[in-house]
Amino acid sequence: MTVPAPKDAQEPQRPPGPQSPRTPREPSGTADGPGTADSASAVPHGLQGLSSELTARVPQLLEAMRSVGTGLELHSTLDRICETAAALADARYAAIGVVDEEGRGLSDFVTHGIDAATVRRIGRRPDGQHGLLGALIHDPAPVRLADLTSDPRFAGFPPGHPPMRTFLGVPIRVQGKIFGNLYLAGKHGGGEFNDDDLHMVRVLATEAGIAIGNARLYEAARQRERWIDGSVAVTTALLSGGDAEDAIGVVAEQARRLADAAAGIVLLPAADGGLEIVAIAADGPAPPLGLVVGPDNPVVARLLAGEAVFLADAATDLRITTPEAVRYGPGMLLPLHSGGRVLGALATPRERGARPFSAAERTLATQFAAQAALALVMADAQRDRERLAVFEDRDRIARDLHDLVIQRLFATGMMLEGAQRKSVVPALQDGVGKAVDELDVTIQEIRTAIFALQQGPAEAPSGLRTRVLREINMAAVPLGFTPGHHFAGAVDSAVSELTGKNLIAALREALSNAFRHARAGRIEVVVDAGAHLPDGTPGVRLTVADDGVGIPAGGRRSGLRNLARRAESLGGASVCGPGIGPGGRGTTVRWEAPL
Repeated sequence: MTVPAPKDAQEPQRPPGPQSPRTPREPSGTADGPGTADSASAVPHGLQGLSSELTARVPQLLEAMRSVGTGLELHSTLDRICETAAALADARYAAIGVVDEEGRGLSDFVTHGIDAATVRRIGRRPDGQHGLLGALIHDPAPVRLADLTSDPRFAGFPPGHPPMRTFLGVPIRVQGKIFGNLYLAGKHGGGEFNDDDLHMVRVLATEAGIAIGNARLYEAARQRERWIDGSVAVTTALLSGGDAEDAIGVVAEQARRLADAAAGIVLLPAADGGLEIVAIAADGPAPPLGLVVGPDNPVVARLLAGEAVFLADAATDLRITTPEAVRYGPGMLLPLHSGGRVLGALATPRERGARPFSAAERTLATQFAAQAALALVMADAQRDRERLAVFEDRDRIARDLHDLVIQRLFATGMMLEGAQRKSVVPALQDGVGKAVDELDVTIQEIRTAIFALQQGPAEAPSGLRTRVLREINMAAVPLGFTPGHHFAGAVDSAVSELTGKNLIAALREALSNAFRHARAGRIEVVVDAGAHLPDGTPGVRLTVADDGVGIPAGGRRSGLRNLARRAESLGGASVCGPGIGPGGRGTTVRWEAPL
């Protein structure tokens, strides 16, 4: 039943007079039927229309309004509103249901008076799709009930929910639009909420709307600032000239952090169509690197067409066919496109049961993806220029070796042969002959190096052994020497394409680390396709050992984490140990994965 509205006779009586005109009182606003809404649209202006009890509580109301207006962080503001409203109306429980952008349900539910253990027992928070809370979303008006369980709109409590009877609900408006509803339940002492409680809470709800509006503006400004900083970090990483995979990993990590997601995933076009996962940033389990989502998937088709896809629940969306999606809820799948080109996609899924992405978050994430795509294009152009410079330098070195070094060695050999013929000492003739033979071998090795320098990467065969040799030869240019190498087992036939691709990426990362950080004078590379993993599974093991300075304490570990992540995604592992220098100086990286 609904508590009846107070009668005019309850007002303090004042004799009419020229200096104290009687002000007609506005209606109290609570109808007689059960569960009906308060029809008053404003609180009485001034104190003349208030009851003596309500007038006495005005200082408490002013203090509550002051408390609500303190601070700018949105969620702490909602917590403070709940706590203040409960104290103001002497309620045991208070909550704010934030209406989602479509106005169909609740996107957030903040409570006061219910401990964390009870919240965990209840489980999923109310969604506002049904029951009394859903009715208040569609009809946002004040409601005061003596027993909410007898209201026809009541749909029952979930298991573990504390019992509640008396109820007071008031809408909160921000800039004229419904933000949500403030709910109070369980009047202390077992009484019912009266008209004075209703008036006080409505005034507080008005002040709460102002405070929430300020907090939302502040939060939006901070959110835009974070996304801008993230875009700057991504652009800097991509254009810094470092490892491309490290830079793409920065894209994944920044997207995960900024979107408050469970994972940040970067996908690039696969060789046979579709999208391949190339970088993952996640605290928990995540899809494996190298996983390819085929081009027949409808989500992939939309992404490759440059369209964004937003998921309400990845676990139940029939368009998501990967088994790893069962652990995720709301998600954003954004194309990385720039200048009409789709370079890949960015995925930021949240945990199951997490709040959906707001319109502002979708807009900011889309802008972030566009900025990341532009940075990728610029980084590709920069790497093309660097590759061209390397090829030009290799061509110059090859010409110098052919035109200068070989000619001089050849002339030196002819001079030695002439001296050999003129000499009459047999031992000297033999020594000069051996020197000439060594010069001939050296000339052949230089010609082989010239051929390797003039050979483009695309011209080499695609076997794993050849790809390993190509990486070693490419690393020889910046290193100033050629790393040693050794192969064991059926490297080309036994290792799968996916494992081989990740092994080449791990080799490139290890050689890059040795060049940039180790200051090594010697590097040995071993690829063993006959190895066995600790559990006895046949596997392939890559070992890259150097005699450099080792891994400094407190140094960057992103490259080593990439190596470990690649191995773990295939069911293997990556570890580091002492190097091959005197006394174990340097670093040995051992990377292994099943065949």
